[in-house]
Amino acid sequence: MPVASARLRTSLTAVGVPVLACGTALAGLGAWTANGHAGSPPHVAVTKAYVYQPTGPTPETAAFFTLTNDGGSADRLVHIASTGTVTPPRLSEHRMTSHGGAYRQPVDSVTVPAGDGLTMTPHGIDVTVRPKGTLRLGEEVSFTLRFAHGKPLRIRAVVVRPGAKTDLPPRP
Repeated sequence: MPVASARLRTSLTAVGVPVLACGTALAGLGAWTANGHAGSPPHVAVTKAYVYQPTGPTPETAAFFTLTNDGGSADRLVHIASTGTVTPPRLSEHRMTSHGGAYRQPVDSVTVPAGDGLTMTPHGIDVTVRPKGTLRLGEEVSFTLRFAHGKPLRIRAVVVRPGAKTDLPPRP
């Protein structure tokens, strides 16, 4: 009898552990679904938008956006367009050389995490812009942001002095 009992115990353990793991996973997915997150699409919005006024002889400048995503899945910003630029704006990332020099590295897309967002800064991700003409303080530049999954967003960013702290909301 002890051998049969040991075999039964081993068989129950072999079956019980995977069943328990599946039950735990199912309970977690059930809770996630009950909170309304299962399958919900991304919902990206822009809460800040501004462009640095170009200085000196450099024809390029940078635009910055604060993106929020209160949806249940992440999205990716994959393209930016503007009628106020000579060349299409492009996503870039601030990089440093080993000798302390700075440069912009083009990037194809940036992730906007679910339940969070992305804040562009001069020391991280930004948008390289080459305006058609002289940008004056307070002027607005129109942009269309396109995402991998969400709908395009059309916004207007306000021109500010480089380094200015701003809480300017975008204008539709």
